[in-house]
Amino acid sequence: MVEGQSEETFVNEILAPHLALNGVYAVARAVATGKKKHYIYRGGVTTYAKIYNDIVNWIKQDPRSYITTMFDLYGLPEDFPGKDGLQPNIDCYEKVSRLEEAFAKDINYQRFIPYLQLYEFETLLFADLDKLKCFYVQGKDAAIRRLKDSVKDTAPELINEGVNTAPSKRIIREIPEFIDGKGVVGPLVAGQIGLPILRQTCPHFNKWIEELEALSQK
Repeated sequence: MVEGQSEETFVNEILAPHLALNGVYAVARAVATGKKKHYIYRGGVTTYAKIYNDIVNWIKQDPRSYITTMFDLYGLPEDFPGKDGLQPNIDCYEKVSRLEEAFAKDINYQRFIPYLQLYEFETLLFADLDKLKCFYVQGKDAAIRRLKDSVKDTAPELINEGVNTAPSKRIIREIPEFIDGKGVVGPLVAGQIGLPILRQTCPHFNKWIEELEALSQK
């Protein structure tokens, strides 16, 4: 279960084919956030209750499958399990680990694998910002150079979650048109970077992939 279009496209078009090579078959769908008559609205996380309800419904529909998530740590709902007890300056890896543990405890399902993206999907693009040039070819060299300088010597998963400094905010500041196409361009850029580089530069992300690959042995 994923947060929105970026994650859904990434899982279905990039991650799922890789996992299939390991005998693990994955399909993503965005979290249900509303319903009108027979139409279910999906995408965007507003409350934890909506996440919880949709996961529980999916478990009931398909009790033999494993369920995992891909939600941004940035902008996580205030009612998310474990969030209210966190110290403000806690190490990001400890923070995400505690939240995932609380998430798993609340869902209470042995085939549930919680994953929260540090700090948001666009973090992955910082593994190789030059790949943005594949989609923004007109005069973006200076913008990408500034992006690199803004996070110099900082690992992608350590780029913080400030309102103005979260990964997506940094990209939008330098490439404003990214805001309209990020749901499509983001996954395409991640695909151009490739899973090997993403895993090498993003250890928390890599740990999640390893857990999913290991399902082939279960």
